[in-house]
Amino acid sequence: MNQVRTFLLFAWLLVGFLIWEAWQRDYALPSAPADSADSAVPTIADMQRDPGEVPAVPAVAGVEPPTGALEIEAAQDPVVVETDLLRLTFDPRGASLVRAELLAHAQEAEAGSPPVALLSTTPGQAFVAQAGWLQPDEAGRWAGARSLQTHEAAFAVDRSTLSPPAADGRIEIPFRWTDPVSGATLERRWVIERGSYVLGLRDRWSNAAGAPLALAPYRELLREPPPSKGGGFTNPEAYSFVGAAWFSPDAKFNKLKFDDFVDEPLRTSATDGWIAMLQHYFFAAWIPAAGEQTIFSTSQLGRLYRIRAVGSALTVAPGADATHETRLYVGPKLQDELAAVAPGLERTIDYGVLTVLAEPLFWLLSLFHGLVGNWGWAIVMLVVLIKAVFFKLSEAQYKSFAKMRRVQPRIESLKERYGDDRAKFNAAMMDLYKKEKINPMGGCLPILVQIPVFISLYWVLLESVELRHAPWFGWIDNLTAPDPYFILPVLNLLTMWLTQKLSPAPGMDPVQRRMMQAMPLVFGVLFAFFPAGLVLYWTVNGALGLLQQWVITRRHGEPAAKA
Repeated sequence: MNQVRTFLLFAWLLVGFLIWEAWQRDYALPSAPADSADSAVPTIADMQRDPGEVPAVPAVAGVEPPTGALEIEAAQDPVVVETDLLRLTFDPRGASLVRAELLAHAQEAEAGSPPVALLSTTPGQAFVAQAGWLQPDEAGRWAGARSLQTHEAAFAVDRSTLSPPAADGRIEIPFRWTDPVSGATLERRWVIERGSYVLGLRDRWSNAAGAPLALAPYRELLREPPPSKGGGFTNPEAYSFVGAAWFSPDAKFNKLKFDDFVDEPLRTSATDGWIAMLQHYFFAAWIPAAGEQTIFSTSQLGRLYRIRAVGSALTVAPGADATHETRLYVGPKLQDELAAVAPGLERTIDYGVLTVLAEPLFWLLSLFHGLVGNWGWAIVMLVVLIKAVFFKLSEAQYKSFAKMRRVQPRIESLKERYGDDRAKFNAAMMDLYKKEKINPMGGCLPILVQIPVFISLYWVLLESVELRHAPWFGWIDNLTAPDPYFILPVLNLLTMWLTQKLSPAPGMDPVQRRMMQAMPLVFGVLFAFFPAGLVLYWTVNGALGLLQQWVITRRHGEPAAKA
């Protein structure tokens, strides 16, 4: 195997990999059902109709629909609070969080762009976090559990307590609801802290009735699949997973695409786990209290997809109180903070099968960013470090190139001598390699070793929210968008063309030669649409490789004589 064929194989494998990934993403998301009475945005009654969802006590079983119906829609007389990171909208009806805007993350890189609205009731983009309680049927059986506190319940809220916040920036929003049947009172208190994407939810039941009150909590996330961002392997939005996820210490991290909700519904129990809905860069997750046993389940409800956690049943004695606490994370996939929020939450940053390589690469990238304060220069420093680590392997590759370049005129002579007899030509070429002590495989290992490193870094640059909209310098004001003036792609094209000129091409037939000559142009056009951060990596890597190859060629081989 000669070195040019190796490079050609690597190049086409890379293109094939990217095309395959794009095809997977283009056909991964289901299309929305056609508008009809059955596929309309479901009511709360629809959302809670899920028989057989949960096993018997202490975990709770299926849910009967409450009376009445209520569609997901904009909050009426909402409660809006704002911290340094979040602007949150709560609907007194159900005391639900119906909108969450991430103030530190704009939708677009341009100045004045509104913040990302992760949770919303906007038609076509519905994504809400809901909480409620279940109660056994009249016979005391959980198999026919029904909703006690539904999202139709009109909570009262004391707005005078909303401002000013506490001295530490802590804001508490108290909602209150009384069950007209039992007379039991539920006080729901949302707790928001400055500098945090974690919201606390504390439900306190007070039983004024003369009989015990049996209850079980549920927490759920519902969303519509987001509008398509377009296909193609140059669009990062087309790659990242969008769908449900969950974690437990036993089953670890798992994901479920929207189009698998019907065929592969989730039914499992977990302790110290969590449920989430993921998208590119951001996610929301319900995190039950430590030690709480919960039942996780998924279902499709019209255009909405739901993942739910139902907690163990509790009994509130007459005249007694009972409290249940949980947490909701609404924010970006911050790699340095998620592990401290809940075990396994850092797995929402999914680099795929090469996570074992991608995580240390991001750690190094973050380290360099801490030194220079710029993600673009951090990428440059990381490339330099990677080239230094692989220096000896690359040196062996380029030495092999240099030696082959030195004997290339003799190989051309052999080709002329044996004409179309490929068997004799290959045998004579291998004899020449042996005589000159040239290992034709000498350049393969460096390329093969660096492939997983390149793909791992590729995913790091695509999936890291820390690099989202980050500038480099000059004309590059967004490393996650294509170079607006195509300067980096042109530099990359020139680098690849010069590298090709230094690389030997012994024994290539005309078709292979034309393919090799076209590769710089093909990749130059391809990279014109890649995020600038990736093109920066590839260009710097190619430029350093070109410099190293030029130096070694000067030392170990003379330029090939003209045929």
